[in-house]
Amino acid sequence: MKVVLQRVLRAAVSVDGVVRGAIGPGYLLLVGLAAGDDETTVRRLAADVAKVRLMPDGQGKLGVNLRDAGAEALAVSQFTLLADFSKGNRPSFNGAARPEVARPLFDLFVAELSTHLGRPVPTGVFGADMRVELVNDGPVTVVLE
Repeated sequence: MKVVLQRVLRAAVSVDGVVRGAIGPGYLLLVGLAAGDDETTVRRLAADVAKVRLMPDGQGKLGVNLRDAGAEALAVSQFTLLADFSKGNRPSFNGAARPEVARPLFDLFVAELSTHLGRPVPTGVFGADMRVELVNDGPVTVVLE
């Protein structure tokens, strides 16, 4: 499992021109599920995302987590994070979890993160062709695995 976390001033995801999820200050989470990921992995990463302190504290340092900052999270499934270019210029996605496995795990990630944050986590539409808009803050971008 791989989560690309971007601190944003705002972010939104739309499908067919309709906004499906939007947030103000917080984290945009691009979530890739790998073959072999399980509920334990998903729960651990959701807890890690909730605890990571990348929001600015009173001195402008990275010292506050999402919940304490009163910030939000937007989760977008993205199997392309598991791209493998080891055999050439065209990516292989064999390392990504199959959709029938990835979807319930993504839903579990969102549910777990929502519980940790004490608020719903909006999402895009699993498997859809989505448009993501964001305004990076910092920019602060990290990868959690």
